[in-house]
Amino acid sequence: MAVLCKPAIAVPDHIITNEDTLELARRLHRDHPQLDLALRLIEHTGVRKRHLIQPIETVLKHPGLDARSAVYEAESKARVPAVVSRALDQAELEPQQIDLIIYVSCTGFMMPSLTAWLINEMGFRSETRQLPIAQLGCAAGGAAVNRAHDFCTAYPDANVLIVACEFCSLCYQPTDLGVGSLLSNGLFGDGIAAAVVRAEGGTGIRLERNASYLIPHTEDWISYAVRSTGFHFQLDKRVPGTMEPLSPALRAVAEEHQWNVGKLDFYIVHAGGPRILDDLSHFLEVPPEAFRFSRATLTEYGNIASAVVLDALARMFDEQSALDGHQGLMAGFGPGITAEISLGTWTAPQD
Repeated sequence: MAVLCKPAIAVPDHIITNEDTLELARRLHRDHPQLDLALRLIEHTGVRKRHLIQPIETVLKHPGLDARSAVYEAESKARVPAVVSRALDQAELEPQQIDLIIYVSCTGFMMPSLTAWLINEMGFRSETRQLPIAQLGCAAGGAAVNRAHDFCTAYPDANVLIVACEFCSLCYQPTDLGVGSLLSNGLFGDGIAAAVVRAEGGTGIRLERNASYLIPHTEDWISYAVRSTGFHFQLDKRVPGTMEPLSPALRAVAEEHQWNVGKLDFYIVHAGGPRILDDLSHFLEVPPEAFRFSRATLTEYGNIASAVVLDALARMFDEQSALDGHQGLMAGFGPGITAEISLGTWTAPQD
């Protein structure tokens, strides 16, 4: 079965701390009628710092969608190849051995996708298939893993490269003053992740089952308003409570696999905010420590959208706590409201 190998992660050098964010909010929105509420929400995100591709002074300006699109293209081309190279090295594969590239991003748009540029620039075969995913938001990291699993099930000898490139700072909109927008301004960060799903061999999660679940009639809870100024992120106040209806779906997928979702050895989930993790701990009946990898991503990088699950997985690799045969769950959550769920078993080559 296909094995999800160790992800490679990169975050940019410009850092903004939570204290910086709070001070900016006080300075820029001193007359906002709900400033105190926004400040309390930002304080309780659990985010200590975030990394940005540009200095915060530049981020706060809005040069227009065309200028931002140019920055997205330039920065992705400058930053993604090194991350891809490390992911390939960690999977012990060469570019010529990759059969499909899945590229996920909800924070910029290019056509053709960056996949075409990567194939030309990094020595992938011209026959390499391309699958860009642009509209699943934070759920796309989980979706990429699942689509890689599907591809390897259909083509058992195939290897798949996953790339998640998220520059959330390019979606900052200075005129959006709702509490949800102000909270988002203190939550999202920039980051890139890449990982390989190998057809044979490799250390990591042997993917065994995947599923999707959409909470009915919640499609307007997380969304973009696409305007002449770009993407305007819209967040409904009900979103933090979505783990209650999603938890039964996670439980059902595990039961279909004859696993108990509350008794697994590891959990790698999207950390959209601290309540997501707290509620999962409650509704799945697992200790809070089970989500330590996701919580660390949130604390150190903020919400880096589709790259969160891969960063959390990389942290589990680094901890070296997973043992051969350990069973676990991965899940990404995003617009829809959609959950992309996968189950797998930790596997390592035998000496």
